[in-house]
Amino acid sequence: MTIANNILKHYLKNVYFITGTAYAGKSTAVKMLSERYNMVFCGENYHSAVSDVVAEPEAQPDICYLNNLTDWKDFVTRTPEEYERWIYSVGKEAAEFEVAELLSLVRNRKVIVDTNIPLEILREISDYNRVAVMLSPQSMSVDRFFDREDPDKRFLLRVIESCKDPAAVMENYRRGLARINSREHYDRYANSGFFTVVREDNGEDTREKVCDILAKHFGLA
Repeated sequence: MTIANNILKHYLKNVYFITGTAYAGKSTAVKMLSERYNMVFCGENYHSAVSDVVAEPEAQPDICYLNNLTDWKDFVTRTPEEYERWIYSVGKEAAEFEVAELLSLVRNRKVIVDTNIPLEILREISDYNRVAVMLSPQSMSVDRFFDREDPDKRFLLRVIESCKDPAAVMENYRRGLARINSREHYDRYANSGFFTVVREDNGEDTREKVCDILAKHFGLA
């Protein structure tokens, strides 16, 4: 069954999407906006409780990759090219799970989402004032990837440190991060036609300021 985009757009009219590059502040903004405006909070990978169970290798091979992983060292030692391909493929495979999850939520409350739904799909199922793109310099997304106390990132760091040559593995992994956050991908977001907020690497705490900007764009304020 295929559901027409105009139907999806109608049922998702109370959903506000934030997408973009790593370390741009998406997770923080989604959490802050949800608390400010009493919105339903859908954080990073909010769909995974279902997708990790329901995904099938024939339909969602890259989501299933992690389910079939026997040694996480294989994950962190993949080539940068394969890591880049896998990341964006998972985003495409997960898009249907995301939309299905959002359709299952209550419709009388606004919903704020940290999403990896591809830009071309967001153009079809949402509107300009329901989508925001957040961007960060590549240096931040690569060099500071492991700076946050994120359980998943802490786990990956321990896996890398357990490898035979952790320095080489870390260098390989960072090359993968650089490809995922390359100028090509950055420009695709920047030139998407959606409202865009660029994070500045100046050491200032701009969280409240950014939330004010996003709230104005979304018409929440």
